[in-house]
Amino acid sequence: MSEDMRILTLLAVLGVCWAQYNPNTQPHKTAIVHLFEWRWVDIAAECERYLAPNGFGGVQISPPNDHIVLNNPWMPWYERYQPISYKLCSRSGTENEFVDMVTRCNNVGVYIYADAVINHMCGASGGAGTHSSCGTYFNAGTEDFPAVPYSSWEFNDGKCKTKSGEIESYQDANQVRDCRLVSLLDLNLQKDYVRGKIAEYMNRLIRIGVAGFRVDGSKHMWPGDMKAVFDQLNSLNTRWFPKDSKPFIYQEVIDLGGEPIKSSDYFGNGRVTEFKYGAKLGYVIRKWNGEKMAYLKNWGEGWSFMPSDKAVVFVDNHDTQRGHGPGGASVLTFWNSRMYKIAVGFMLAHPYGFTRVMSSFRWPRHFVNGKDTNDWIGPPSYSDGTTKRVTINPDTTCGNDWVCEHRWRQIKNMVMFRNVVDGQPFSNWWDNGSNQIAFGRGNKGFIIFNNDDWYMDVTLQTGLPAGTYCDVISGQMENGACTAVQIQVNDDGRANFKISNTAEDPFIAIHTKPT
Repeated sequence: MSEDMRILTLLAVLGVCWAQYNPNTQPHKTAIVHLFEWRWVDIAAECERYLAPNGFGGVQISPPNDHIVLNNPWMPWYERYQPISYKLCSRSGTENEFVDMVTRCNNVGVYIYADAVINHMCGASGGAGTHSSCGTYFNAGTEDFPAVPYSSWEFNDGKCKTKSGEIESYQDANQVRDCRLVSLLDLNLQKDYVRGKIAEYMNRLIRIGVAGFRVDGSKHMWPGDMKAVFDQLNSLNTRWFPKDSKPFIYQEVIDLGGEPIKSSDYFGNGRVTEFKYGAKLGYVIRKWNGEKMAYLKNWGEGWSFMPSDKAVVFVDNHDTQRGHGPGGASVLTFWNSRMYKIAVGFMLAHPYGFTRVMSSFRWPRHFVNGKDTNDWIGPPSYSDGTTKRVTINPDTTCGNDWVCEHRWRQIKNMVMFRNVVDGQPFSNWWDNGSNQIAFGRGNKGFIIFNNDDWYMDVTLQTGLPAGTYCDVISGQMENGACTAVQIQVNDDGRANFKISNTAEDPFIAIHTKPT
């Protein structure tokens, strides 16, 4: 083989590999939103009426497959993470509704990322019968899932070496990957048959038009087994994506250090969720343990995070907002709305990682010894267990106990900010040594925060062209007029900023997009 041919072959191989890191969003659409537990019909409508017009690149959806239905009037959220089969009927809707949602969202340039639960089936105590979202027969006790079909031969019971059959020590990688996580029946992904059934399911979603997958519980699977599945995945549907586009893969791996399993073990398959991001940012914004926003100057790899091009980042997700996983009480959520908007604003302005915004529902909280004992409650539901539709109020917020953080003006406008500054360098950092900071994104955008307990009045270099800019935090441009604070940038790129420490949203963001 000639040297030129070897180079071309290497580039082709690298192209296939690197495609797994590409979110496949349309150009300059740089953030996705997790519409947690939304119905397919509501997501389809939201893509058309709100997400596409406001620059969102895509939606992470809840697992679309057949799942267990537990005998509980509150419909626990974790039902969705206990598969019974790979049929496409869940409490979010029917297969036809799913196909319609994907089609309608793709048609307006908002792409769909399915949460793929492929490590396990339901819990061992799931019983037997037809109590699943599709009414599918199964028997958890005998590990019989005929709708796939899986039998006891397809599970890891023989490989797990713990007495209980459960993970007993996270210091043992074999346990973490071969034993049951909280009694969930652990699939044996070393078997070609299991790999084939999972790939068949994921390829079906690809044919329908999904753009990629958030892979649940990746820490509990061997990276090589996952690669063997992903190697069987087809290219994306050419109705919406360029020929030979590969599905975006981002893997859920909780790595805070101190365990043998590392995020880097999974880089060969695609991106990885950076859980340290939200945990540490929460400490900073809360000013716990002496943390200050001034320390964010080297945010990202400088804080021992994974490389930016491997990371999917978020302030909170459906686990951490309930106190599960890393961060604990430090994690900021919609319950702490003022600090939460600061954190999400910072995330969307900063260039590190690929960003995912959370969109939640409320539940009745009940604390015992500092723990919310209602953290398991599922989405807003009617008495028959069906999920309530997402209603939209006259002020564009959501009703029926849907929180819809992505519709908060400050967050929605920062998604557009991130789109405008896409590709621009991190620049013009300033801090006061405490909790007042500012930075730019080249000559396209500038953001400034006052998280101190005193008034801010500073004049700073923004890097922006001279002109009058509309703050997209306190308001926005509407019908050609600014409804917010206006910032005058002088010919030398400098501007004065005044922010009260008591302001509802103590930060200002400006960018060059005129509307």
